[in-house]
Amino acid sequence: MPDLPIPQDAAEAALFSECWDAVLSYADLCTSGALTANQLATEAFTLGMREARDADFTPVRSSGRRAARLPMIPLLLTAVRNTAAAWEAGGLGHKLDPDLRLWLNSEKAERYTGPPLQRPVALRGLRDMQEADASLLWLSEVEALPLPSVARRLGLDPAVAAQELEQVRGLFRDRCHRAHLDTPMEAECRSYARLLDAVTRSPAADTPDDLSRHLATCVQCAEAAACLRLHGGGLPAALAGGVIGWGGLAYLERRRRAAEVRLGAGRPATADQEGGDPKESGGRSKVLRHGLLGAAVLISVVALGVSMMPMGGGSGDDPVRASHDDRQPVADPDAGVPSADPTATHTTSAAASGTPSSSTATANQTHKNPDPEPQGTASATASTGHHGSGSTDPASPAAATCQVSYDLVNQWTDGFQSTVTVTTSQALSGWRVRWSFRNGQKVTQMWDATVSQDGGTVTADAADYNQSVSANGSLSFGFLGTWTGRNSAPYAFTLNGEPCSLD
Repeated sequence: MPDLPIPQDAAEAALFSECWDAVLSYADLCTSGALTANQLATEAFTLGMREARDADFTPVRSSGRRAARLPMIPLLLTAVRNTAAAWEAGGLGHKLDPDLRLWLNSEKAERYTGPPLQRPVALRGLRDMQEADASLLWLSEVEALPLPSVARRLGLDPAVAAQELEQVRGLFRDRCHRAHLDTPMEAECRSYARLLDAVTRSPAADTPDDLSRHLATCVQCAEAAACLRLHGGGLPAALAGGVIGWGGLAYLERRRRAAEVRLGAGRPATADQEGGDPKESGGRSKVLRHGLLGAAVLISVVALGVSMMPMGGGSGDDPVRASHDDRQPVADPDAGVPSADPTATHTTSAAASGTPSSSTATANQTHKNPDPEPQGTASATASTGHHGSGSTDPASPAAATCQVSYDLVNQWTDGFQSTVTVTTSQALSGWRVRWSFRNGQKVTQMWDATVSQDGGTVTADAADYNQSVSANGSLSFGFLGTWTGRNSAPYAFTLNGEPCSLD
């Protein structure tokens, strides 16, 4: 193994080895020889681990929620792809697989670095999940690890791991459904969005002929169909292809074969062993590699769309589509670190009259271990159908002392995505978070909470499945919004009417 950071204990060593094995497997697909595979894997592994460890020191990570970060293995695989792109741009493209070079210079590669709302649905859906849930999904579906092993690694009870995985699959479907609705799309695609959601819920439902024809020609909708259809064995391919990009399905096949070897005849062959010759050689096991890539082409998103069979569970409501912009994100100098407004007064309730200027809610689905109904009334829009409007904050056992982390995940010309994480010292059986915006920002969509807004005051109420928070625990939710002129961080955060401090 190359010169990389040394693990400190047995558990870290096992994780290190597992991650390196995955990175080397994908790097071998991306390069023209075993030595360059090791070079690419080493550089990408170092880059990915640095990115992961930098994220570990953010306030969001310390409060229990890692915003906009993939689980470790897909994060490292993304680092391989990004490193390969840097090689191509820096004059080292001759070391890469020729098919990868063509892909890196195509519009397909641009989707992974372009505007957030135009990136693949599977990538956005997985990134939008909490890391533990996303890890469970990826390790089970893509890495093909035995579920008991995954459960032990993630600290889950093996007896209920299958139930946990089924719930996480439903959550992934919900996230992908929302991401698809948020994607800028043609009018024809928009007209099929509800029908696509409906027919992918039940395996007994038939796909209308006109929808099948549309999926056969529209890659964007076919990708969404593959993510929404949880039955039939297509979810691993949808994840691998959508998150990794080029070579995703070939990587998936390699990981399945490696898992079979681990379970049957010991450790899988390394990249060097697969090729036979440890030196650079154009004749190095290219038959196997391109055979896998050829199979990936046959299992195209068009085929996934045409053969689509529906699946149950998932979002039934149509959330309001967020404003979007087709241009690259831009930076706002005032939007970096949130701070309290020393001149602002504490806002505890919305105006008693008038229609809220922006009030939307996502169609959140039941997650693991649904929590009890909230104590008190929560504000929500008609699109969720969960609660009516009201002004009374939900009750908690005691006045909670709380700390807020506000994270600006992405920002573009007139829109942005943010995550709010609140840590509370007291146990809660229901929660309501309020804050104020300085610059007229409007929340257009929220997940893991329901939202209402009056002027600059935003109220986020617990969803049905995350009402309870343990003492010294945290709650998290995310949202999309619009801004003009300035996008300063919000201030005057409260939890159940009690002021919170800002990280």
